[in-house]
Amino acid sequence: MQSRGFILEVAMIKERLLELGLELPQAVPSLYQYVPVVVHQGIAYISGQVPRVDGNIPYVGKVGQDVTIEQAQELARICVLRGLSCLEAEIGSLDRVERVLKITGYVQSGAGFSQQPQVMDAASELLMQIFGEKGRHARTAVGVAELPVNTPVEIDFMIAVKS
Repeated sequence: MQSRGFILEVAMIKERLLELGLELPQAVPSLYQYVPVVVHQGIAYISGQVPRVDGNIPYVGKVGQDVTIEQAQELARICVLRGLSCLEAEIGSLDRVERVLKITGYVQSGAGFSQQPQVMDAASELLMQIFGEKGRHARTAVGVAELPVNTPVEIDFMIAVKS
């Protein structure tokens, strides 16, 4: 019976992605000297993801100055999908996700901008929409002066995976 329950759960996750109208982008290799995902003792550490779409970042600059909160939230959701794509490429299936443990979000912030948590809420909400309670996680949202390639948002992940 447990295996049947697992099969149903797997189907529910795939169905949920379809229901949400989500499509994972193609996982791409890292551009620099690191790996996108390291799995160690059942924990997947997913390197910082920037919101590239077809090789470009849709909005660049500082949030609260050049980029709106809504645009930054859109970018945060793209980071989540890219991270999940890398994870799927590494472990074979997102059905092996046991629990999202923690995400760290970096928000390139304009002077005086202090709404990093609102930007990262978009990523948190998307993970919970995809994985339900397994998507509820610990989180850090940090405002930074600069990020690579002038991206407004970068997110890394720690996710428990089933063997």
